[in-house]
Amino acid sequence: MESLRDVILEKKIGAAIRRPEDLEEAIRHPNIKVIFLLNGDINYLPQMVKRVRAADKPLLVHIDLMEGIGKDRSGIHLLKRIGVSGIVTTKSSLVKYANEEEVFVIQRLFIVDSESIKTAIRVAGHVKPTAVEILPAIVPARIIKEIKNALALPVLGGGLLKTEDDVREALSKGMDAISTSLRHLWNITF
Repeated sequence: MESLRDVILEKKIGAAIRRPEDLEEAIRHPNIKVIFLLNGDINYLPQMVKRVRAADKPLLVHIDLMEGIGKDRSGIHLLKRIGVSGIVTTKSSLVKYANEEEVFVIQRLFIVDSESIKTAIRVAGHVKPTAVEILPAIVPARIIKEIKNALALPVLGGGLLKTEDDVREALSKGMDAISTSLRHLWNITF
């Protein structure tokens, strides 16, 4: 498999899955090469990882929202043993642990005002995730540029994208890729 970073950036759109029953469509979709599991139950995760890996697609788990998994170093170690390709988190301590476990990690940054931009840059700059995801994805281009310049990391966008125009605009502003649960947006090709 290609490096996870390259896979995410190649297709520009990752499938965000909120319910385990939605996984099959993302696995079969020809435009989707990366799947983000936004919540779920740890008891079903090994089976899901096996199905996604059989399709030669990476699965990233939003650890903050996964039920039954410790939000600590042991939880990340378990996810790595299960075969999860990486994690998504808002928590700096989990970014640090993921780096120590050599697990791909996307740190989610909620941008709501000028102070949150400064805090996001300071925190992500300190813990050094593999990539960051800005929420909402509809932030102004200058904010994306500021974060990219400060962190020198790939920047993904998520949240509040409803149309193909929204996606194309987010990418034209400097986002490297986006994640979305809206299936009609999975069909966009670049």
